[in-house]
Amino acid sequence: MSILINARTRVLTQGITGKTGSFHTRLCREYANGMKCFVAGVHPQKAGQFFEGCPIFATVDEAKRQTGATVSVIYVPPAAAAGAILEAVEADLDLVICITEGIPVMDMLRVRSVMRQRASRTFLVGPNCPGVITPDELKIGIMPGHIHTKGRVGVLSRSGTLTYEAVAQLTALGIGQSTAVGIGGDPISGLKHKDVLELFNNDPDTDAVVMIGEIGGRDEEDAALWAKDNMKKPVVGFIAGVTAPPGRRMGHAGAIVSGGFGTASSKIECMESCGIKVTKNPAEVGLLLKSVL
Repeated sequence: MSILINARTRVLTQGITGKTGSFHTRLCREYANGMKCFVAGVHPQKAGQFFEGCPIFATVDEAKRQTGATVSVIYVPPAAAAGAILEAVEADLDLVICITEGIPVMDMLRVRSVMRQRASRTFLVGPNCPGVITPDELKIGIMPGHIHTKGRVGVLSRSGTLTYEAVAQLTALGIGQSTAVGIGGDPISGLKHKDVLELFNNDPDTDAVVMIGEIGGRDEEDAALWAKDNMKKPVVGFIAGVTAPPGRRMGHAGAIVSGGFGTASSKIECMESCGIKVTKNPAEVGLLLKSVL
């Protein structure tokens, strides 16, 4: 069992013929069951062609109808990425994972507005994220597959690099992962910490969760408050940006402390008050998780 994706998922790549899209689609197809799971590509000008045996279609809707794809991964350049997300949403896919970095905030505001107006059932992960992986089953995104191992701990993070760090620590300790989800660090994005915590909480094969956040916004606090009343499994956490000065963006576009909100200390305090064990040392995330199992 896992969340969001598994060995039965059928995936299409929007932007499959670009440098980034082709490179990572190839790596994902080489991982575990990816050769069977990646069933289509989408490129309006290259319909009828193939990418290493994978058929390319002009639209997401056509690719879905012809191949049964239920998930899209997007490597389209920033100027066209919002349109690609909306095309996948309008095709009523189950999940859209947008890897693209640098999408204008106004474009993502439009995406969020359309998804709300449609009451869309499509889950969006990202943008500006590393993707989602269910170890030994399916990798969708840019994460290094070899550091992951199959197990029963969910990993959730705004930071791609810190996701890899946490996963590598768990694997080194002999602790496998059910699914690892990189939700991305843009100010306007899809699934939040709370949403993914709920998915892990409902997954019978996830026993505990590592939740990694960073400065900016209230998502981690919202997740902690939800977990206090609803989470039936232990959660450990880490918040990046303890030393970040107010008003300065740190890394991600959404990682900025403004108006006294979104500081690392406020997030840590809230998480701890809600029963989440938090470490201030990213090198100790794995050991902290091991201590609560």
